[in-house]
Amino acid sequence: MRPGSRPHGQRKHTFIEEARRAQIVSAAIDTIAEVGFANASLSRIAQRAGVSKGVISYHFSGKDELMDQVVEQVYSAIAEFVLPRIAEAPDECAALRAHVLAVADYMRGHREQLMALAGIFNGTRTSEGTSSRHRLMVAEPVYQEIEKRLRAGQERGVLRDFDVRVMAVTLQASIDGMFAYWVTHPDHDLEAHAAELAEIIERSARADPPA
Repeated sequence: MRPGSRPHGQRKHTFIEEARRAQIVSAAIDTIAEVGFANASLSRIAQRAGVSKGVISYHFSGKDELMDQVVEQVYSAIAEFVLPRIAEAPDECAALRAHVLAVADYMRGHREQLMALAGIFNGTRTSEGTSSRHRLMVAEPVYQEIEKRLRAGQERGVLRDFDVRVMAVTLQASIDGMFAYWVTHPDHDLEAHAAELAEIIERSARADPPA
Protein backbone atom coordinates (compact mmCIF):
# COMPACT_ATOMS: atom_id res chain seq x y z
CA MET A 1 0.00 0.00 0.00
CA ARG A 2 1.31 3.45 -0.88
CA PRO A 3 2.35 5.79 1.93
CA GLY A 4 -0.53 8.04 2.87
CA SER A 5 -3.15 5.81 1.29
CA ARG A 6 -5.79 4.01 3.28
CA PRO A 7 -7.47 0.61 2.96
CA HIS A 8 -10.69 0.97 1.01
CA GLY A 9 -13.97 0.36 2.81
CA GLN A 10 -12.50 0.17 6.34
CA ARG A 11 -14.22 3.29 7.66
CA LYS A 12 -17.15 5.47 6.82
CA HIS A 13 -16.39 8.18 4.29
CA THR A 14 -16.59 11.77 5.45
CA PHE A 15 -18.94 14.23 3.76
CA ILE A 16 -16.03 15.73 1.82
CA GLU A 17 -14.84 12.30 0.72
CA GLU A 18 -18.34 11.35 -0.43
CA ALA A 19 -18.56 14.57 -2.42
CA ARG A 20 -15.20 13.87 -4.06
CA ARG A 21 -16.19 10.28 -4.87
CA ALA A 22 -19.45 11.50 -6.41
CA GLN A 23 -17.48 14.01 -8.51
CA ILE A 24 -15.20 11.24 -9.78
CA VAL A 25 -18.12 8.91 -10.53
CA SER A 26 -19.86 11.68 -12.48
CA ALA A 27 -16.67 12.30 -14.46
CA ALA A 28 -16.36 8.57 -15.16
CA ILE A 29 -19.92 8.45 -16.51
CA ASP A 30 -19.32 11.42 -18.81
CA THR A 31 -15.99 10.05 -20.00
CA ILE A 32 -17.27 6.56 -20.79
CA ALA A 33 -20.32 7.99 -22.58
CA GLU A 34 -18.04 10.19 -24.70
CA VAL A 35 -15.05 7.99 -25.54
CA GLY A 36 -16.18 4.45 -24.64
CA PHE A 37 -15.14 2.13 -21.85
CA ALA A 38 -11.85 1.01 -23.39
CA ASN A 39 -10.62 4.59 -23.81
CA ALA A 40 -11.83 5.79 -20.42
CA SER A 41 -8.53 5.54 -18.56
CA LEU A 42 -8.17 6.77 -15.01
CA SER A 43 -5.99 9.58 -16.32
CA ARG A 44 -8.72 10.68 -18.71
CA ILE A 45 -11.37 10.46 -15.99
CA ALA A 46 -9.14 12.47 -13.65
CA GLN A 47 -8.72 15.16 -16.30
CA ARG A 48 -12.51 15.36 -16.72
CA ALA A 49 -12.97 15.60 -12.95
CA GLY A 50 -10.29 18.26 -12.62
CA VAL A 51 -8.22 16.20 -10.19
CA SER A 52 -5.00 14.23 -10.33
CA LYS A 53 -4.96 10.51 -11.01
CA GLY A 54 -3.61 10.10 -7.48
CA VAL A 55 -6.84 11.54 -6.08
CA ILE A 56 -8.82 8.82 -7.86
CA SER A 57 -6.39 6.19 -6.55
CA TYR A 58 -6.91 7.50 -3.03
CA HIS A 59 -10.69 7.09 -3.22
CA PHE A 60 -10.85 3.94 -5.37
CA SER A 61 -8.54 0.93 -5.45
CA GLY A 62 -8.62 0.92 -9.25
CA LYS A 63 -10.80 1.12 -12.33
CA ASP A 64 -12.80 -1.97 -11.33
CA GLU A 65 -13.90 -0.46 -8.03
CA LEU A 66 -14.74 2.83 -9.73
CA MET A 67 -16.85 0.99 -12.31
CA ASP A 68 -18.59 -0.88 -9.49
CA GLN A 69 -19.55 2.47 -8.01
CA VAL A 70 -20.77 3.80 -11.36
CA VAL A 71 -23.00 0.75 -11.86
CA GLU A 72 -24.33 0.93 -8.31
CA GLN A 73 -25.06 4.65 -8.56
CA VAL A 74 -26.84 4.42 -11.91
CA TYR A 75 -29.00 1.49 -10.83
CA SER A 76 -29.85 3.22 -7.55
CA ALA A 77 -30.92 6.33 -9.46
CA ILE A 78 -33.07 4.26 -11.82
CA ALA A 79 -34.72 2.50 -8.88
CA GLU A 80 -35.44 5.78 -7.11
CA PHE A 81 -37.19 7.03 -10.25
CA VAL A 82 -38.99 3.87 -11.34
CA LEU A 83 -40.13 2.15 -8.13
CA PRO A 84 -42.48 4.92 -6.93
CA ARG A 85 -44.25 4.85 -10.30
CA ILE A 86 -44.63 1.09 -10.10
CA ALA A 87 -46.03 1.44 -6.57
CA GLU A 88 -48.72 3.82 -7.86
CA ALA A 89 -50.09 1.19 -10.27
CA PRO A 90 -53.51 -0.20 -9.24
CA ASP A 91 -52.42 -3.83 -9.63
CA GLU A 92 -49.48 -6.00 -10.65
CA CYS A 93 -50.55 -6.13 -14.29
CA ALA A 94 -50.65 -2.35 -14.55
CA ALA A 95 -47.32 -2.32 -12.70
CA LEU A 96 -45.69 -4.09 -15.65
CA ARG A 97 -46.81 -1.28 -17.94
CA ALA A 98 -45.69 1.33 -15.42
CA HIS A 99 -42.28 -0.34 -15.18
CA VAL A 100 -41.61 -0.14 -18.93
CA LEU A 101 -42.91 3.42 -19.32
CA ALA A 102 -41.04 4.69 -16.27
CA VAL A 103 -37.71 3.28 -17.45
CA ALA A 104 -38.25 4.89 -20.87
CA ASP A 105 -38.95 8.22 -19.17
CA TYR A 106 -35.71 7.88 -17.23
CA MET A 107 -33.79 6.99 -20.39
CA ARG A 108 -34.85 10.20 -22.11
CA GLY A 109 -33.36 12.36 -19.40
CA HIS A 110 -30.26 10.31 -18.60
CA ARG A 111 -28.85 9.11 -21.89
CA GLU A 112 -25.20 9.56 -20.87
CA GLN A 113 -25.66 7.55 -17.67
CA LEU A 114 -27.14 4.62 -19.53
CA MET A 115 -24.60 4.80 -22.35
CA ALA A 116 -21.88 4.57 -19.70
CA LEU A 117 -23.64 1.59 -18.13
CA ALA A 118 -23.86 -0.18 -21.49
CA GLY A 119 -20.20 0.63 -22.12
CA ILE A 120 -19.17 -0.97 -18.85
CA PHE A 121 -21.27 -4.08 -19.45
CA ASN A 122 -20.02 -4.54 -23.01
CA GLY A 123 -16.45 -3.52 -22.27
CA THR A 124 -15.96 -5.96 -19.42
CA ARG A 125 -17.24 -9.12 -21.06
CA THR A 126 -14.96 -12.10 -20.59
CA SER A 127 -12.87 -13.49 -23.44
CA GLU A 128 -15.46 -16.27 -23.74
CA GLY A 129 -18.16 -13.66 -24.33
CA THR A 130 -19.98 -14.25 -21.06
CA SER A 131 -21.54 -11.39 -19.11
CA SER A 132 -19.31 -9.13 -17.07
CA ARG A 133 -19.34 -9.36 -13.30
CA HIS A 134 -20.75 -5.82 -13.27
CA ARG A 135 -23.87 -7.00 -15.10
CA LEU A 136 -24.13 -10.09 -12.91
CA MET A 137 -23.77 -7.88 -9.84
CA VAL A 138 -27.06 -6.10 -10.59
CA ALA A 139 -29.01 -8.61 -12.70
CA GLU A 140 -30.05 -11.02 -9.96
CA PRO A 141 -31.48 -8.39 -7.57
CA VAL A 142 -33.43 -6.90 -10.48
CA TYR A 143 -34.85 -10.29 -11.46
CA GLN A 144 -35.80 -11.06 -7.87
CA GLU A 145 -37.60 -7.74 -7.44
CA ILE A 146 -39.62 -8.33 -10.62
CA GLU A 147 -40.36 -11.93 -9.62
CA LYS A 148 -41.73 -10.79 -6.27
CA ARG A 149 -44.28 -8.56 -7.99
CA LEU A 150 -45.16 -11.25 -10.51
CA ARG A 151 -45.83 -13.84 -7.80
CA ALA A 152 -48.03 -11.38 -5.93
CA GLY A 153 -50.03 -10.78 -9.10
CA GLN A 154 -50.44 -14.50 -9.69
CA GLU A 155 -51.59 -15.07 -6.12
CA ARG A 156 -54.22 -12.36 -6.53
CA GLY A 157 -55.37 -13.76 -9.87
CA VAL A 158 -54.35 -10.63 -11.78
CA LEU A 159 -51.61 -12.40 -13.71
CA ARG A 160 -51.85 -15.76 -15.45
CA ASP A 161 -49.78 -18.77 -14.47
CA PHE A 162 -46.26 -18.63 -15.95
CA ASP A 163 -42.63 -19.09 -14.96
CA VAL A 164 -41.79 -15.86 -13.14
CA ARG A 165 -38.06 -16.14 -13.86
CA VAL A 166 -38.70 -16.42 -17.60
CA MET A 167 -41.01 -13.40 -17.50
CA ALA A 168 -38.57 -11.37 -15.39
CA VAL A 169 -35.67 -12.10 -17.74
CA THR A 170 -37.85 -11.37 -20.78
CA LEU A 171 -39.03 -8.05 -19.36
CA GLN A 172 -35.53 -6.87 -18.48
CA ALA A 173 -34.06 -8.06 -21.79
CA SER A 174 -36.81 -6.21 -23.67
CA ILE A 175 -36.05 -3.00 -21.79
CA ASP A 176 -32.31 -3.42 -22.44
CA GLY A 177 -33.06 -3.99 -26.13
CA MET A 178 -35.23 -0.89 -26.27
CA PHE A 179 -32.38 1.23 -24.96
CA ALA A 180 -29.77 -0.39 -27.22
CA TYR A 181 -31.90 0.30 -30.30
CA TRP A 182 -32.58 3.89 -29.25
CA VAL A 183 -28.86 4.56 -28.73
CA THR A 184 -27.99 3.37 -32.25
CA HIS A 185 -31.07 5.04 -33.79
CA PRO A 186 -31.35 8.44 -32.05
CA ASP A 187 -34.37 9.46 -34.14
CA HIS A 188 -36.31 6.38 -33.06
CA ASP A 189 -39.56 7.19 -31.23
CA LEU A 190 -38.71 5.93 -27.75
CA GLU A 191 -42.11 6.88 -26.35
CA ALA A 192 -43.96 4.86 -29.00
CA HIS A 193 -41.56 1.94 -28.56
CA ALA A 194 -42.14 1.92 -24.81
CA ALA A 195 -45.91 2.10 -25.22
CA GLU A 196 -45.92 -0.84 -27.64
CA LEU A 197 -43.57 -2.88 -25.47
CA ALA A 198 -45.68 -2.17 -22.38
CA GLU A 199 -48.78 -3.38 -24.25
CA ILE A 200 -47.03 -6.58 -25.34
CA ILE A 201 -45.76 -7.36 -21.85
CA GLU A 202 -49.07 -6.56 -20.18
CA ARG A 203 -51.10 -8.66 -22.63
CA SER A 204 -48.72 -11.61 -22.30
CA ALA A 205 -48.96 -11.62 -18.51
CA ARG A 206 -52.59 -10.69 -17.87
CA ALA A 207 -54.89 -13.40 -16.54
CA ASP A 208 -57.81 -14.36 -18.75
CA PRO A 209 -61.13 -12.96 -17.51
CA PRO A 210 -63.41 -15.50 -15.82
CA ALA A 211 -65.56 -17.43 -18.28
